[in-house]
Parts: sequence; structure tokens; C-alpha cells
Amino acid sequence: MHSRFDLSRAKQTGRILRAMDHPHFTLLAHPSGRLIEKREPYDVDMLRIIRHAKQRGCFLELNAHPERLDLLDSHCQSAKEEGVLVSINSDAHSTFDFSNLKFGVGQARRGWLEKADVLNTRPLAALRKLLRRTM
Repeated sequence: MHSRFDLSRAKQTGRILRAMDHPHFTLLAHPSGRLIEKREPYDVDMLRIIRHAKQRGCFLELNAHPERLDLLDSHCQSAKEEGVLVSINSDAHSTFDFSNLKFGVGQARRGWLEKADVLNTRPLAALRKLLRRTM
């Protein structure tokens, strides 16, 4: 979804929902597409996207890069309320970027996420079981 940022809310939302319907889809990364102070978020119906993730048994990324912090805290709250697990990811392009996780944890806390709401807090066997349901 790294192009066509100018679509209407309905078209951009539909585009994401169609991508989520792919049989190999597991996790929506960069859910709003924002880059802080560089690019505004996509104009999408995030609650509809969150509910679609719930329906499909998929997950949402909370990108912890300090230029993204994407999901917004309000979207984290909505994901929690809808029962959609969130994966906190560092957006690491090198080992140095793993330190970004602290920003993601802070964003998750602002969104009232707890350990049970975060996909990648689980033991490996439990994580594999959750991931298999979307593959």
C-alpha cells in the first residue's frame, strides 16, 4: 500500500480490505501509512479495517519506528475492544533498530494494550498456532 495515497476514503479502505482477503494475508503492516511530519495517514475507515481483521482472524502491526508509531493509540484501543491482536514491530533494517521497540511499547501503553493484547508476547508454540490459523 505504498502508493496511491490520494484515493478517496471509501476506495482506500476497500483497497486495504481486498488485500486483507488474500488467502496468505496474516498481518497489516504500516496500517495508516503515516510518516510523522512527512506524510499524513491514509484516509481510511480504520474501525472497518480492524473489524475485518477480527472477521478474518488476522493481526495488525504497531510499527515502533519513531517516524511512524503506527497504529495510533486510539486505533490500539479499538483493536483491543474488537479483540484483534497487535504485533509490536521495530521496523528494523539493522540490529540497531531493535531499540525502537521501546517506542512501540509506549504507544501500546497509551492505547491501553496489555500483554494479552500483543501477538508477539506469546511463547513460540502459541505464536505458531495463532499464525497457522491465517495461513
